[in-house]
Amino acid sequence: MEEFERLYRDNVSAISAFFERRCRDPQEVADLTSETFVEAIRSFAGFDPRRGTVRAWLFGIARHRYAQHCERSAHGRELTKRVRGVHPLADDVRDEIESRIDAQRVGRLLMERYARLSELDQSVLELVDLAGLTPTEAASVLEIAPTTLRVRVFRARGRLRKELTND
Repeated sequence: MEEFERLYRDNVSAISAFFERRCRDPQEVADLTSETFVEAIRSFAGFDPRRGTVRAWLFGIARHRYAQHCERSAHGRELTKRVRGVHPLADDVRDEIESRIDAQRVGRLLMERYARLSELDQSVLELVDLAGLTPTEAASVLEIAPTTLRVRVFRARGRLRKELTND
């Protein structure tokens, strides 16, 4: 349990920032972050360090959680509203997360500008440039070869520079 507690403390800010760039609602950020770590604790015993780093593994879980969240929203499910009614955030926690969401405004604007890039290009840029994963960790999350990821990062950065100069 101590090992997982250290893993949580070392990574909770990065995982939360991942969701802060995508969500405007502090409750959603808190819920998705906690769901990610609940899933991580459930599957921690099965983590295989030969397949990648713990950090890459956590980002993989976060990406899946966010995809499930989007799917729930697209299908009109009211799960988030029911959870909100049961466990509302305290005002001070809500204010803190709102501040962090505001701080991620530049990240959200950048993500909106490169929305024209492919999903894979967006993912490599976010994982490497915004989340700070190493290319090897990001490649593990995306299940591609590290060399392929490095090439994608180089090309995606060039495409993004072109998008930014065209604005």
